[in-house]
Amino acid sequence: MTVSPWRIERLGRHGNAIARGPDGQKALAPRLLPGELVTAEASDGHLLNPKIIEPSSDRVRPPCRHYATCGGCALMHASDDFVARWKSELVASALAAHRIETKIAGIATSPSHSRRRAVLSGRRTKKGALLGFHGRASDQIVDITNCHVLRPGIVAALPALRQVVSAGASRSGELSLTVTETRSGLDVAVSGGKPLDPALTEQLSALMRKADLARLDWDGTPLTRRQPLLNMGQTRVTPPPGGFLQATAEGEAALLSVVRKTTEGATSIVDLFAGCGTFSLPLAAHADIHAVEGLSAPLHALDAAWRTTPGLHRITTEIRDLASRPLMPDELARFDAAVIDPPRSGAAAQAEHLAASALARIAWVSCNPVTFARDAATMIKAGWRMGPVYVVDQFRWSTHVETVTSFTRN
Repeated sequence: MTVSPWRIERLGRHGNAIARGPDGQKALAPRLLPGELVTAEASDGHLLNPKIIEPSSDRVRPPCRHYATCGGCALMHASDDFVARWKSELVASALAAHRIETKIAGIATSPSHSRRRAVLSGRRTKKGALLGFHGRASDQIVDITNCHVLRPGIVAALPALRQVVSAGASRSGELSLTVTETRSGLDVAVSGGKPLDPALTEQLSALMRKADLARLDWDGTPLTRRQPLLNMGQTRVTPPPGGFLQATAEGEAALLSVVRKTTEGATSIVDLFAGCGTFSLPLAAHADIHAVEGLSAPLHALDAAWRTTPGLHRITTEIRDLASRPLMPDELARFDAAVIDPPRSGAAAQAEHLAASALARIAWVSCNPVTFARDAATMIKAGWRMGPVYVVDQFRWSTHVETVTSFTRN
């Protein structure tokens, strides 16, 4: 193989740079930026150890010392302005693929040190334990001592959580730790650990006190010092262990602002893929809510929070798999408005019935521009008008993009 000059044309959807060589050949490489000129050897469509000859004006020095090896972030070498433009363009491009033209109404980027929920990986070693994120395109764990993404309270607990890994991981297995910062302390859900016997329970209880954890769930068995509590509207919710939560409070607020505006004046709202109440509980201050979710644990948490909070309108709940059994138009007819926040796979089945319903307006939250564009095309084809699309970046320096918009009847 020979070293050749390569010009970076653009970034792909997953953040890899797409480069073109002197003979027109294309190749991929991570952590490069459009416009940069590099020299590198190419193998199997990838550039090997590229050397930057002409850097982009958008290139910045990554603030994290772990960035060279850690796979938790992918865009820390790019300026904030570049990342904001690129994420907005991802959304516009996904919509354009379905011939949808829309206004991108700006981007709300969560600040550094704001992630209140993260999934860490841990592995026991001869010298102790590794705790952190996987390396880029690797199953190796990068042991982190600091992080520019996580909330300070999570970073401060890393030494104690590393001891949890040492105590509870087998030498051959890997632990997954879902860590959530709550008002009453960290809530940690561990999977893949050794069986919980009295000796391990005593060790973990001591480490919980040391790290001031509110709750430690060990493969489904909770060890609780106090209930973890999250604010949602006027309520305080105890989420299920490892349950879904918007990654940052700032990102949640940006999404909720558009959802509130879209549903303003509605007296009866259906919340689809409701989780433990991110939207249901705040909206219940002004409207009756019917919350639908495929898992029972989040709905139990939502219901308990509603029942202990005075002054809210009525909330009813329904456990239902909306992918296999979406709400039909006649079931949707009793509501003034809908909120939908589907998983990354989108809501193809539910979108068909929302499009055919008599609803007046829908607030649509998405964590995947590609499936959102597909579902938006279903709505528009049926005669709905899509409002401005707001981009929300609460996974700073990652390639993850969220959106929120409204659909109204033409």
